[in-house]
This record gives sequence, C-alpha cells and structure tokens, in this order.
Amino acid sequence: MKKLWVLFVVVLMTLCLAGCGGGESKAPDTKTADGETIKVGAIYNITGAQSSLDAPSLNGFKLAAKEINEAGGIDGKQIEVISMDGKTDQTAATNAASKLVDVDKVVAIAGFSDSNYALAAGPIAQNAGVPFVTSGATLPSLPEQVGDYFFLAPFGDDAQAYVAAEYAAKDLNTKTAYVLKDTAMDFTMNLAAFFVERFKELNGDGAILLEDTFKTGDQDYSAQINRLKAMATAPDLLFISSGPSDCGLIVKQLRAAGVNTPVISGDGFDTPLLIELGGEGANVETYFSTHTSLTRDSEKVKNFVESYKTEYGTDPENAFTALGYDTMYLIADAIKRAGNTDPKAIRDALAATQNFEAVTGTISYEPGKRVPKKSVAVLKVENGEFVFMKEITP
Repeated sequence: MKKLWVLFVVVLMTLCLAGCGGGESKAPDTKTADGETIKVGAIYNITGAQSSLDAPSLNGFKLAAKEINEAGGIDGKQIEVISMDGKTDQTAATNAASKLVDVDKVVAIAGFSDSNYALAAGPIAQNAGVPFVTSGATLPSLPEQVGDYFFLAPFGDDAQAYVAAEYAAKDLNTKTAYVLKDTAMDFTMNLAAFFVERFKELNGDGAILLEDTFKTGDQDYSAQINRLKAMATAPDLLFISSGPSDCGLIVKQLRAAGVNTPVISGDGFDTPLLIELGGEGANVETYFSTHTSLTRDSEKVKNFVESYKTEYGTDPENAFTALGYDTMYLIADAIKRAGNTDPKAIRDALAATQNFEAVTGTISYEPGKRVPKKSVAVLKVENGEFVFMKEITP
C-alpha cells in the first residue's frame, strides 16, 4: 500500500510539472497589441579579428531598433532583433544565416564589416529570398556576386580607395608610393588595387615604387620594413591595405624603425586598435578614408553621437557604429514603404530607395545597382584622436 501511495504521488507531481511547463524554457511572448513583432536578423563578428568593427556596428544597429520601437515601431509593430555571432569565421557566418532564415524566419538580415563573411552568408539569404543589407562590407561587386537580394549600405572600396589616392596626391602633394597589402582578405587586395589604379592615373605609371605583401595575423613586419628602407628612392607615401587587427602593429613597427613617411589607408584603419596598438607611432602622419567623421558639425551626426553615448556610456568607437545605425533605419524605411513584411516586397522597396538621409550620408540606389554613391571622409590621427580633414565625393 505504501508503494502504491508513493507511485500515486510521483504521477501526480509529474502531471503538475507537465501542466506548468516544467523542464522546458518557454519562449518569451513576442506578441504586441497590434500583432507579432517584425523579426530582423543581425550577423556580426562579435568575437575574433573583426570584433573591433562589428561589435560597435551591432551596437548602432540595436540602438536604432530601440529608437524605432520607442517611437511606435513600424505600423504599430515592434522590431525584434535576432543577433548572431559570426565569430570571424566563414562557416559560423553561413550557419548563422541558415538559422535566421530557416528557424527564426526573419524578414531581412543585416551585418558584417568585411566582404569575406558577407560572401559566406549572403548566398544563404539570396537562396531563401530574404534581403541582406551589409552595413560595412565594401567590395563593390558583392551584389553581383551574391544576387538581387543583396545591398550595400556603405560605399564601395573603389570609392574610398580613389579618395585616399586623391587626398594623397592633391592634399599631401605626394608623387610616389609604396604599397603594403594583406593577401589573405578580398577587401585588402581590392582596396590596394583600386588605390594603385587611381594613384597612377594622377601621378603616372611610375608612381608605385614597390608593392609588398603580408598576411592577416603576422606579428613581425621587419622584412617588409627592411625592403622599404633599402629602396634606392624613398617613396613620398605609404599605402597600407590592412584589416583592423593588424593596422596598429604595422604602424607601430614602421615608426619604431624610423620610418616617418605619411601613411594612408581605408576604413580598415577606422578602429580603436589603430591607436591602442599603434601607440605614439599612430600620431605620426597617419591618415585614412572612411564613412563619416563623428566630430562633424552636423545635426544628424551630433544627435547620433549623443544617443549612442546615452545608451552605451561611451562615445561611438568608429564610423561603423553609424553604419550599423543607418542600416537598421534603412531596412525599417523599406519595410514601411513596402506596406507589409513580405521579403520580396521589402527587397523591391530597398531597390527603390532614393535620397535616404543617413548619418553616413545620403543613400540612393540607381536602377539595377545596389551600391550607393556616397561621400567619403578623410581622417587623421592627432594626439590619439581621429580628426576630420576633408570630405570628398569621388
């Protein structure tokens, strides 16, 4: 009888737990008064070599979503950002995109500040018919490589490389250059190629005195520096085509070796790591082209900087914060104009975007093209700060 009583108690407890959902974590209720939330995916490399660009960009993206929701959402529906860590790994990026489209059923995806990872995740969204807007990957051929559901919020590498070349030639009055490029990244290879093309157009075929190489993660640049110092004719300029994890160390070693020639690069230098790892060497004639200056006298820029500081307790780390912010607003604008959350309708609305005023400039897509023509900012490192020098529209 005692055994039967124990069995009865166990069965009763099991039924109670089942009725209360014991043993399973129930998903939070995502309903609002006006219906379900609008799910938007975000894949950023929060860990790994790209984190100094991607983590701030995701912060900007989430800040924009919060502002939109506090203002009433999109037609009464709240945005739900589902973020995934791409881990600076192409397989992880692909898996994240698959989960977002197959499991989470997002209506659009944003992310990445490097083209290698956008190329890994983009085709997944393309095959599923889900719009993908990269906030920071700048390879201008990305939309053609991935497909008609893929868009750039930033300008292309051709634009920023051309501006770097023009600023170097016209404002720094340089006639010859040494080029050092990372061969492990599509971004750095293309950036260098575009710079060389434009610099030669401005200064002649003999303007590039030497092109040298390295690979992401190299720690010792003494061989490249020795070749540079051994050149019969010293160049007027150094163009360093690197990603965020290497730029500071390269500049530091150049300056420590007594090379004080002006350095210019693209937005891979737009990272706190340039100053943190470059030290005092970064303050010596170091320039780069990027998406905006966060110290510009612009109401839109000032409002963004203040909002970011209020939300995160720090000034925006770089222009990639603003790119993430702009990308969320760009997607929200397309959803609103589409009038529904059908991914194809959102894609069509994105393609029709004209004169969208963003923190990083005006975004318009020409028919059949999904890379906007935007102005490019040139910044200089002074006393450990990024100082605005000039804005150029290539």
